Amino acid sequence: MAVAVEAMKSVIFDWGGVLIEDPRPALMQYCARALGVSEAEYVKAHSRWATDFQNGLIQEDTFWTRICSALSTPKPQRKSLWGEAFRAVYRPKREMFCMVSALHNNGYRTALLSNTEAPAMRFFYERDYDMFDVLVFSCAEGISKPDIRLYEITMSRLTCPPKQAVFIDDKPKFIKGGRRLGMHTILFQDPEQVRDDLAKLGVNIGAGKKGLYR
Repeated sequence: MAVAVEAMKSVIFDWGGVLIEDPRPALMQYCARALGVSEAEYVKAHSRWATDFQNGLIQEDTFWTRICSALSTPKPQRKSLWGEAFRAVYRPKREMFCMVSALHNNGYRTALLSNTEAPAMRFFYERDYDMFDVLVFSCAEGISKPDIRLYEITMSRLTCPPKQAVFIDDKPKFIKGGRRLGMHTILFQDPEQVRDDLAKLGVNIGAGKKGLYR
């Protein structure tokens, strides 16, 4: 006998790779050019402090001080090179933002759960997206996916038990983190696949706003 699935009440979305095109490749290229080094050199230095930056354990100024010291290159004379780079490469997926809006309008609690840096978080707030009930950023919490505590924070703010929530991410290791807590999960491939997988869980998407999301 099939086990009935509890009615879903919340849908949680990753940001980079799900709601927007994965920004990392273009970010690496942008920052390498800004510092006048090869992309390979930049990526190697970046990887040493990326997690601390993403978890808010170091500020952007310290991040660049350490990277430029490792690369023997001058620090960028910009207010926020990372924020500048993020703005330049930001590519929202309109259909996915419309999906979030539709779910929100149809009575579901919606959340963003993202491993991201403080300048990118500030950029997100500037967009003034109104279709999310809860926003959880690694840089604000001091921990990142797949640390189960970040998923617990998200569920607490949604006031929803994990078994009544769906988490959508494009990284298998982050999907596993959600499953550990008891969430339903969807590994993102494309919007149509997400719609189909949500429908299998009984999630009624409905109709969202029309227009571009920038």
